[in-house]
Amino acid sequence: MTFVESLASQWRSQLQNDYPNHSPNTHESIVQWLLGPNSEALDALTPSEQSAFKQGLNFRYRVLQQRYLDISPEQAYRSLMKRLGNLVILRQKIRAWVATSRDRQRNVVDVLQEVIQEMLNSDRYLQQQLQWIAECTTDSRLRNSLLLTSLEEYCLRPIRNQPLLVYRFVNYLRRSQRGGLTQVPTGEWIRQVSEEIVSDDTQERVSLLDEQALAQYEDTQYIEEQQVQRLTVQAEFEAYLREKVDPVAGDWLQLYLKGESQETIAKVLNLPIKQVYRLREKVSYHAVRNFALKHSPELVDSWLGTSLSEHHLGLTPSQWQEYWDSLSPLQRQVIEKLQAGQTIEIISKHLKLKTTQVLSEWTKLYLHAQAIRNRSS
Repeated sequence: MTFVESLASQWRSQLQNDYPNHSPNTHESIVQWLLGPNSEALDALTPSEQSAFKQGLNFRYRVLQQRYLDISPEQAYRSLMKRLGNLVILRQKIRAWVATSRDRQRNVVDVLQEVIQEMLNSDRYLQQQLQWIAECTTDSRLRNSLLLTSLEEYCLRPIRNQPLLVYRFVNYLRRSQRGGLTQVPTGEWIRQVSEEIVSDDTQERVSLLDEQALAQYEDTQYIEEQQVQRLTVQAEFEAYLREKVDPVAGDWLQLYLKGESQETIAKVLNLPIKQVYRLREKVSYHAVRNFALKHSPELVDSWLGTSLSEHHLGLTPSQWQEYWDSLSPLQRQVIEKLQAGQTIEIISKHLKLKTTQVLSEWTKLYLHAQAIRNRSS
């Protein structure tokens, strides 16, 4: 099997397992969309590039699964707006601009919708995605789910440690030239629209207002930036697992981060599949209970597909509903505040509890979700 054929086969099996009631055509459309319009070129990737590509597919699929697939178009769109509107730096920029604009009745969502619509109308990458999604399926509901997933993934791509959407908002201000902008202090306005990226390789300045140049910069830098961000924490976490848990746990993490399924990991490690699933839960447990509390919890959990904000603790939509229904009012408050990005310390003050009490509650919540996942496995 070629790399592409192997990938397609793995994703067909994954979709059949996750969505047995969906038609084969739907499964095939999602697989086609995931692999992209230039799938024939994937066989030429190096092993490290293949690993990064697999991680990208896993992330995109989880976004689709957790927020957009099998969700009504209206609810899915609201989910996207909430997700993007929760970006603190973007929300601050929009509010600052609205405050100095003549139209002060507008809110963050109003402006965000305009920026997104402009991106759909003019952004080269999104235009290509629209065309590709149309080739993948004729199902309007599925098209909507795939488009919203593509939008979220694209808008959140990190450029200089800021989401790409922040720069697109600057572009929007530059082109809109609304009357209210005359009230913006001149120096601040010039600073906002004159930001530049300097390429580390060539020292060439790339204007953030040049969409084509920025898109080229994204294409060449995206994988490298993601890898650099992850490799340090990955190495630390792997060393922790080998020392504190079990050397084979470090082997499991290496294989998992390469995108291998639990079945493949069991064969490579020569372990029973049940033991591999237990190993996964043990790694996940230590990631949250010990290592992640001192390092990068969201990053570690995103590897395992069990983060709260991105993956609903690794639960499927039906499992999440069951989980949510079983929580007490206090536990729901903790979950909601954690999803909103609040720290344990802030939550403790708000709920008038000790930090250890909130941490204990969060541990119970995580282990409860883990039990539901184990039952499924």
